[in-house]
Amino acid sequence: MKSKHENITSREQSFVQRPATRIWEERPSEDNPYIAAEVRCHGYDLFELMGKRSFVDVLFLLFRGDLPTTDQSRMLEKLMIGLINPGPRHPATRAAMHAGVGKTNPAHILPIALSILGGTHLGAGCVEDAMRFFRQAAKRDPRLVCREAIQEQQRPAQGDWHPVPGFGSRFGSVDEVPGKLATELSRLPGAGKALRWGCSFAEALREHGIGWLFPGVAAAVLADMGFQPRAGAGLFQYFQAPGLLAHGLEMVNKPLTALPFPSDANYVIEGDADAC
Repeated sequence: MKSKHENITSREQSFVQRPATRIWEERPSEDNPYIAAEVRCHGYDLFELMGKRSFVDVLFLLFRGDLPTTDQSRMLEKLMIGLINPGPRHPATRAAMHAGVGKTNPAHILPIALSILGGTHLGAGCVEDAMRFFRQAAKRDPRLVCREAIQEQQRPAQGDWHPVPGFGSRFGSVDEVPGKLATELSRLPGAGKALRWGCSFAEALREHGIGWLFPGVAAAVLADMGFQPRAGAGLFQYFQAPGLLAHGLEMVNKPLTALPFPSDANYVIEGDADAC
């Protein structure tokens, strides 16, 4: 039997012999070239960074290639504190809690929860789009952008409404905590154009029952600090990971009865739903 790959033509591409990175340098040991004797992050010795800089500074360096200013470091730290836990109502947190109480291997709790957090509903799936939205919209009057968004998007008959990435309603009204976080961050010296514009935009949206969502706050701050939009989703997941893991581990030693078990009345068969 012939292999199905035999007739594939050459791509006429030349592949490198080994991967290259500008992020991390490992200088080999004299005794074993496969063992690193010295490690540098964007040219900075890792152990010097340990002695002189904070974790937030090194995180910024890892992704941006330069150490942050004092204002940038403080801004990123405050953002990470504000996003440390999506809360027990978030679907990703509930996934972590169910994984924990279901006796899932603890090493798998966080990946399970992060897969849910990667979605577009209050998750990382809309952060990149929100960062790109700020790039364009922050050049315009926020009241005009608000009016256009409300007019161009049709509000759903049921459920929440997210007319633009990073903003929307939650449980039918404005989610207060993301708005408070955005306001607090906007008062810091490191606050940038996207965040300040977003606060004005959220104020214009408020009369429609719409406001900041956590992905939007993260997107604005990350955009102001020069992070690339494609990095936004992963960073947002990273910032919220501690809370997801903590909630999951909290349930590990509890019985299955520690979480509600929906009754039959809570299950709807698709055919029955269509007939209703």
